[in-house]
Amino acid sequence: MRKHRGFTLIEIAIVLVIIGLLLGGVLKGQELITSARVRNLISQQDGIKAAFFGFQDRYRALPGDYATASQNLKCPSGSSCLNGNGNGVIESGATPVASSEVHEELLVWMHLASAGFLNGSYTMTAGATAASDDNNPKNPYNIYLQIIYDAVYADSGTPVNKHNLKTGAQIPVEIISEVDRKIDDGNGVRGGFRYSQYQGNAPGAPPAPAAAYATGQCVSTTGVWYIPQSEVNCGGASLF
Repeated sequence: MRKHRGFTLIEIAIVLVIIGLLLGGVLKGQELITSARVRNLISQQDGIKAAFFGFQDRYRALPGDYATASQNLKCPSGSSCLNGNGNGVIESGATPVASSEVHEELLVWMHLASAGFLNGSYTMTAGATAASDDNNPKNPYNIYLQIIYDAVYADSGTPVNKHNLKTGAQIPVEIISEVDRKIDDGNGVRGGFRYSQYQGNAPGAPPAPAAAYATGQCVSTTGVWYIPQSEVNCGGASLF
């Protein structure tokens, strides 16, 4: 008679343990990657906000809007320090005063870096109208950040113009919601950190908050971050 052999219970148990360890390692590795990305975004936001308030405290003016930057800042060699119009807000369509720049939201970064509050060298050419690698930093997903006075952020009612720092788009909802939970109240339409539809150089704008849950939505109108659809094109804004 031919003997039939199979796996023993011990062999099966060993295989299951190995599979469990492999799965556990993959899941733990993904968790570590997510945590690192969240910390990176929070660190970037905190660093820029500290630079913004440091500049304001030293010069009694806002970066980008600073009207005497050409006299008081040391800009990169070969570059002229450009001025804002000094009206107290950082605008994308500022009214020029004495040849000041129209796009103060682009000039912000040159002022911050030239004053020594921000690492890196950002240079804006006179009359520039669009963000570029020369004049604008990016988030970890290669999308431009923005500091501006506008209302392009979510609100439980009608948003009003405020100075805010936008994270840039292309951030997965799992990441941006965790950022909100760690630095604010976890609600995307209230508090100091909100959902934002700012597109920047992303292929498309993040989806608009909807009245009810919908496929591809980042956040509901009640502020609940919508995780199930794993939307990858979301963004946020820290209000000043």
